[in-house]
Amino acid sequence: MKTHYRRLDIALALGLAAFVLLPWYRIDGGFFGFGWLSAFPEEPVAAPGLVQIASFGKWWLMLPALAMMVAAAARFIGDPARRGSFLAWTGAGGIVVLALQGLAIGFSGWNWTVSEALFGALAEGQPSMGAGAVLAALVFVLIFAFGIAERGVMKGDAFVVSAISLLVFLVAVFVFYPVGSMLVGAFQDFDGSFNPEGFTRNIVDPSIWSLDCVVGGGRCGIAWRTFWLAVMTAGGSTILGLAFALLATRTGFRYKRSLRLLTVLPIITPPFVVGLALTLLFGRSGVITEALSTLIGVEPGRWLYGLTGIWIAQVLSFTPISFLVLIGVVEGVSPSMEEASQTLRADRWRTFWRISLPLMKPGLANAFLIGFIESMADFGNPLVLGGSHGVLSTEIFFAVVGSQNDPSRAAVLAIILLCFTLTAFLAQRFWLSGKNFATVTGKGDSGAHAALPRTVSIAVHVLVIPWALFTLVVYGMILLGGFVKTWGLDNSLTLAHYVKAFSVEFRDGGIAWTGVAWNSFWTTMEIALISAPLTAAVGLLTAYLIVRQRFAGRGLFEFALMMSFAIPGTVIGISYIMAFNLPPLEMTGTALILVACFVFRNMPVGVRGGVAAMSQLDRSLDEASLTLRADSFRTIRKVILPLLRPAITAALVYSFVRAVTSISAVIFLVSAEYNMATAYIVGLVENGEYGVAIAYSSMLIVVMISVIAGFQLVVGERRLRRENRVQAVARAPVPLPQEKTA
Repeated sequence: MKTHYRRLDIALALGLAAFVLLPWYRIDGGFFGFGWLSAFPEEPVAAPGLVQIASFGKWWLMLPALAMMVAAAARFIGDPARRGSFLAWTGAGGIVVLALQGLAIGFSGWNWTVSEALFGALAEGQPSMGAGAVLAALVFVLIFAFGIAERGVMKGDAFVVSAISLLVFLVAVFVFYPVGSMLVGAFQDFDGSFNPEGFTRNIVDPSIWSLDCVVGGGRCGIAWRTFWLAVMTAGGSTILGLAFALLATRTGFRYKRSLRLLTVLPIITPPFVVGLALTLLFGRSGVITEALSTLIGVEPGRWLYGLTGIWIAQVLSFTPISFLVLIGVVEGVSPSMEEASQTLRADRWRTFWRISLPLMKPGLANAFLIGFIESMADFGNPLVLGGSHGVLSTEIFFAVVGSQNDPSRAAVLAIILLCFTLTAFLAQRFWLSGKNFATVTGKGDSGAHAALPRTVSIAVHVLVIPWALFTLVVYGMILLGGFVKTWGLDNSLTLAHYVKAFSVEFRDGGIAWTGVAWNSFWTTMEIALISAPLTAAVGLLTAYLIVRQRFAGRGLFEFALMMSFAIPGTVIGISYIMAFNLPPLEMTGTALILVACFVFRNMPVGVRGGVAAMSQLDRSLDEASLTLRADSFRTIRKVILPLLRPAITAALVYSFVRAVTSISAVIFLVSAEYNMATAYIVGLVENGEYGVAIAYSSMLIVVMISVIAGFQLVVGERRLRRENRVQAVARAPVPLPQEKTA
C-alpha cells in the first residue's frame, strides 16, 4: 500500500511542477538554453500553466489543471479497486482534454469552426505546447497506468503497465499522429482550411498514373515508374543476395571471408555515394566513358542518368542487405530433407528446385520486401542519377522545397508511396501466414548440405564474381574520388578536398575548426549519439514486453510498432513536417524532431533483435528473480540486460549508422542550425563539388567503423558461466551401496 501511495505522490509532484515550475508553452530559444528564466513567471512567453490561467486569460487550461487536482483526490480513497478506477478515468480524461485544447486552439484562435460556434471567438490563441504541457501529458499517462495496475491488470505490476502505456502514447504521437496529419494535409489549403480540390486534382494527374510506356511507347507516370523500379530492384537484389548466400554456404569458394566483408560496406555508406561513384565511372566525364571514347571512339552518352543508373545503384546498395537476410535461411535448410530427397532417387537439380528452394520462401519474401521498400524510400541515388526521370521520393521533395510549393501534391504523392509499401508489407504477411517452413527440429542431422546442381553452381559463380569485382571497383572509386582535383578535367592527386572540408587551425591558444564540414559533422555526431541509446532502450523494452508479458492487444501492439518499418523515410519526413510545423506540437527546425524521427524510424530493428535474443533466455531466470522479491524493473536491470549484450550492441550500431547515413527523412527536417551530414553532402553534389562530397563521405565511413568498434568495447560481450557437471558429480559424495532384501 505504501508503494502505491509513493508512486502516486511522485506523479502528482511532477504534475504540480508541470503547472507551477515550468513554462507551459514552447520557448523560441529552446528550453535547455534557459534564457526563459529571466522572464519566468511574469511574462506570457515563459509563464507556467497556473499563471497563464490566472493572469493571461488562458481559461481552457483550467480543464487539465482540474483533472490533475481530481487525481490528487484519489490519495484519500482507501479501497484499491475504487482508487484504481478513479485514477484510470482521471488520467484518460486528462490526456483527452489536453489533446483537444491543443488541437482546437492555434496561434490566432479556434482551429475548428464548430468550436467558435459553440464558445464564441477568442481574443487571442496560444502557441505550441512547451515543457510544462509535455510533462503534464506524461503524468496523465502515468496516472492512467497506475490506476489500471491497481485494478489488477498485469498482476498489478505498475512498471510493466506504465511501460506499455508510455510506449503506446509515444507511438501514437510520433507515428500515427504524423501519418494522420499527412492524410488530412492532402485535403487542406495553404491556410489550413478544408479544400479537397488539391487532392482531386493531384490524384488524377496524368503525370502520376500515365501508362504511355506500356501502350504508346512514351514515359510512364511517376507512380508506375517508381513501382516498376522497386520491383526490378527487389528482384535483382534478391537474386544476387541468394547467389551470394549459396556461394558462401554451398560451394568451395576460397574467398568467403572477403565476400562477407563486402556486406558491411553498403550498410555504413551514405546512400547517395554509390550514385556518385557510378557517375565517376560512367558519367560523361567518367573514367570508363573517357577510356571507351579514346580507344574505340564511342561518343559519351547520358544513359546512366535515368532509371538504368538508379537501378544499378540501388541493386549495388541493397544486395548486401538481402545477403544478410538470406544467408541464415540458406544455412537453416535441414540437410536431412535434402538427403531424403536424394535417397528417393531425385537428382541434385530436382532436390534443389523442389525441396531446398521452397524452404527458403520466408527469407526470399523478406529479402524482396526489404528491397522493395528500400527502393521506394531511396532518395539519394534518384537525386544524383535520376535526371529528368523522377521518382516519388524526389517528386515529394521538389513539391515541398521546389518552385511548385504545393503541400497538397506532396501529401498525395506520399499517400501513394505509403499505399505501395504497406500493400507489399501486408501481401508478404498474407502470403506467409498459415504456412510452416520449420526445418530445425530436435532430430540429429549430418550437417552436410547437398551440393548445388552443376548448372546452378556455374550460374552462381558467373553472377557473384563479376558483381563482387564491380562492387570493389565502385568502392575503390569512392576512396579515390576524394583525392582527385576534378574528374575528367584534372585527374592529378590532391588533398585539397579534405583540407577544405576538415581543416583545423590553432588560434589564441585554442583549436579553430575552420573546415566547411565541421559544423554539420559535429551536429550529426551529437544527434546520432543521443538517438542511438534511446532507440536501443525503446526497442529492447518493447521486445521485453512482447516476449515476456501477456496482455490484451499484444499482437496489434507488435504490428503497429513494426508497421513503422514499412513507412518509407520520405513519408516520415513529409508527415513530420505537416504534423510538427504548427501547434499543438511545433518541433521543426530543432534537434528534437531529428532525434524523435531516428528513434521511432529505427526502433523496429531494435525490437526484432531484442525479440530474437530474449526468446533464447529461459523464463525461469525471470521467475527466480521475481521469487526473490525483485520487481520487474530490477529483474530487467540485473538479469535480462547483462544477457542481452549482443542485441544491445546490434541495436546501438544499427541506430547510430542509420542516424548518420539517413537522407530520405532528414532532408525535410534539417535546418540552418541543425544540418545533418547527409543533407550537407547533397548540397555539395547539387553545387558540383563532387570531390568534397566524396571526401566527406569517406570520413563518415571511417568514423562509423571507429564508433562501431567503440560500442562493442563499451557494451562488452555476454559471459555465460556453465558448470562442468562431470566435475560437479565427481566432487559430490558417493552414497554407499545398501543391501537389498527381498
